Amino acid sequence: MKNVWLINHYGNTMYENQGGRHYWFAKELVNRGYNVTIICSNQFHEKNEEISIEKGLYKIDHKDGIRFIFIKSVSSQGNGGKRVLNMLSFYRNVMKSYWNWIDDNATRPNYIIGSSVHPLSMVAGIKMSKKLGIPPISEVRDLWPEAIFSFNKAKENSFMGKMLVKGEKWIYENSKAIIFTKEGDVDYIKEQKWDTASGGKINLEKCFYINNGVDLDFFDAEATNNALIDEDLDNDKFKVVYAGALRPVNNVSTLVEAATYLKDYKDIQILIYGQGIEFEKLQTLINEQNLTNVKLKGFVNKRNIPYILKKSSLNILNYSQSQYNWSRGNSSNKLFEYMAAGKPIISNVKMGYCLLEKYDCGYITQDNTAKALAEEILKVYSLNENEYTRFSENARKAAADFDFGVLTSKLEDVLKYVSKR
Repeated sequence: MKNVWLINHYGNTMYENQGGRHYWFAKELVNRGYNVTIICSNQFHEKNEEISIEKGLYKIDHKDGIRFIFIKSVSSQGNGGKRVLNMLSFYRNVMKSYWNWIDDNATRPNYIIGSSVHPLSMVAGIKMSKKLGIPPISEVRDLWPEAIFSFNKAKENSFMGKMLVKGEKWIYENSKAIIFTKEGDVDYIKEQKWDTASGGKINLEKCFYINNGVDLDFFDAEATNNALIDEDLDNDKFKVVYAGALRPVNNVSTLVEAATYLKDYKDIQILIYGQGIEFEKLQTLINEQNLTNVKLKGFVNKRNIPYILKKSSLNILNYSQSQYNWSRGNSSNKLFEYMAAGKPIISNVKMGYCLLEKYDCGYITQDNTAKALAEEILKVYSLNENEYTRFSENARKAAADFDFGVLTSKLEDVLKYVSKR
């Protein structure tokens, strides 16, 4: 038997939406003869809801041939301390109960993949693997604690910062394989001088790159089956679309300010789909500037996003250049949904290992200003039909390289690698 356990604290949203990185990995693996279990919290992170567990520390359910185990956890709603308690309770109850999930060889794991965002999922995966005598695999979807330092939630030279880095190093050293979702993340190990070439213990041969991606069949089906009645999408204007969260790191105010440079182009319309703490700030900015060429469309169901992106003329990746280290690349789900839509893409931040440049499917602004973003929008707006079609076709070809059929084959390569060691 080939049994894979995936530990993803926030995997409950994938159960609810029947989509997402590990859901699509799991579906592909099931089709290839694997038994897959996704281990996640019973508490939803972004809303005050839970999957009810009437008795004990966990609940088991199945969907699309995937076994889900929901772990009883403290609610994460409220202040930052609640979120930490949520992580700790999830880790504790995983470690208390995992032996109970093994009935026979059909449920005993051959592989355990502990996936961040937070590192305790990887710590649990390593400890469980060692107890069960199997090779631990860690998946790093965001570099912790580097991301925490970037957001100034902890200082790198503080006691807490040093302990987080020490724990991170322990995870990498004790994993038989490490999966990074950004191509340049392995550079971090070299910078820290933790690799064997620098005298450290980490052999870079065990580091793999599997970016986020998109299930193209799912994306196309969603676009067909979840059309949105929206007059702004059905007109003949040149539609510039942003779809995502409205938070400081997304820096959407730059896109709103770019509209001030485009006032004379009556057939360019900027449409911003999403919700977040900056919604009112953005609406105030629109009102103060008396902008009619940009609209905040508010919350939209995720299942409508493929339809929206396919109806656009141009899709925008909008971020803050300073609040995140973009030198290692980009692993946002949004990027691959934009590619799947088959439309040109503009990024307002410069990134290392840039997929827009690699696949020639869009433009990158030279600086993080509204004026530069407006200039790039006009470049796409001014493309002739052949040039526009080339960008669009290249975007879709890029998405094919990140389809989950391709990515799952790469994951199988990781499983084969650890099986030989």
